[in-house]
Amino acid sequence: MTRLATRVMNRTPNGIDRIDMAFAQHFIGSLSKDDLGLMMTLLGPRVITSEGARDIVDGISNNWREDEDPYQGSVYGRIVDSIAGDPTNSYVGKRISSGCKGRAAAVLRWLGQHGFPIGRSPVQALPQGAVYLNVSQFPLWVSSYFHWLKRRPDVKPVFFIHDLLPIEMPEYFRRSEYERHGRRLRNLANFGAGAIVTTQVVRVALERHLSLLGRSEMPILVAPIPASPVFSRHDPRDPRLAKHPYFIICGTIEPRKNHLMLLHVWRELALRYGSAAPKLIIVGTRGWENENVVDLLERCKALREHVIEVSGLSTPCFKRLLAGARALLMPSFGEGYGLPFVEAQAANVPVIASDIPVFRETGGDRVTFISPIDGEKWLKTISAFAFQYPAYLDMRGGEAEPQSSLNWDIYFSKVEKFLATLKG
Repeated sequence: MTRLATRVMNRTPNGIDRIDMAFAQHFIGSLSKDDLGLMMTLLGPRVITSEGARDIVDGISNNWREDEDPYQGSVYGRIVDSIAGDPTNSYVGKRISSGCKGRAAAVLRWLGQHGFPIGRSPVQALPQGAVYLNVSQFPLWVSSYFHWLKRRPDVKPVFFIHDLLPIEMPEYFRRSEYERHGRRLRNLANFGAGAIVTTQVVRVALERHLSLLGRSEMPILVAPIPASPVFSRHDPRDPRLAKHPYFIICGTIEPRKNHLMLLHVWRELALRYGSAAPKLIIVGTRGWENENVVDLLERCKALREHVIEVSGLSTPCFKRLLAGARALLMPSFGEGYGLPFVEAQAANVPVIASDIPVFRETGGDRVTFISPIDGEKWLKTISAFAFQYPAYLDMRGGEAEPQSSLNWDIYFSKVEKFLATLKG
């Protein structure tokens, strides 16, 4: 519950937030009083009753407004105007974000009314033979928060590990992340009874690292995360976008995502095709070590009429934009999974992705793989999707058909069976 509670002031969730919420709603959202929340506090870990935990989850979910109709939001309309080239209301070359005026005050009022009902230490409060499930690796780097597990050897701790990229590719992360992720893995080895990962690529990397820490026998469940059901919903495409080719990249603006290469591609598209060049929608907040990308976004005149930077999109709004895109672009140098990749498949939208092992594993019939350092091929492929693909919309048909058999019922059935084996 800890990381999820820290997201209460955010306008909208990111991908990890949505995974956290899906787990919370599954395990806390039922009426069972056996499912408890656990909050890391300044007093140490404290157990939250099922009713109190549900109150927190519902409050955060309501604040995110994930069921909001995208047509009712001003952000979606501004983005559509920019894609369509409406000169009276265009935000091309500017940053678009969802407004949060009044929402912070509303969240604070909700906290004042409900608070965080913190209870007893888990040493005393947890039932015999419980499973402690930590979904978000938070705060797995601080071992003192998990010392209580040594006093309750009957409790089986299971940790969701998203990837090992801060250790495998430290050059793409803040300098402190290498040591912090190392501490996460040492604490997993010290306290964990099992781990959950999303891909075989991550499983192999985790097994290799755990063997160095003396825990080669740890059970690991590989369970790919499904897309939210909204992505496979048969919503009609927005007719205002049909004649305007655009592409989407989704993710925090940071070096590993390779925005820099993509912006150089778009500058060349703008120089070649002028006003006819396709638009690029960058969905995500600005992260770290991205000075060169920010310079291009803010100072490159060639990009101003062709690139739209957006943050704070709700999931339905992102899906509606994704559904009209020529393709989702995923030029990353490394990923542990890539949730937008799966979301595009569920929405029946083509993906142009880096030729890296994790994307090959996730696969799909509508994926074009390109090396993340082959800028010329990215340029040619994006141009083809934009200008030489007249049958593109006809190929998709009138309604989207899910391209993945993944769904949350199957996913949580796998998770629960895995947890049951640890209890035994």
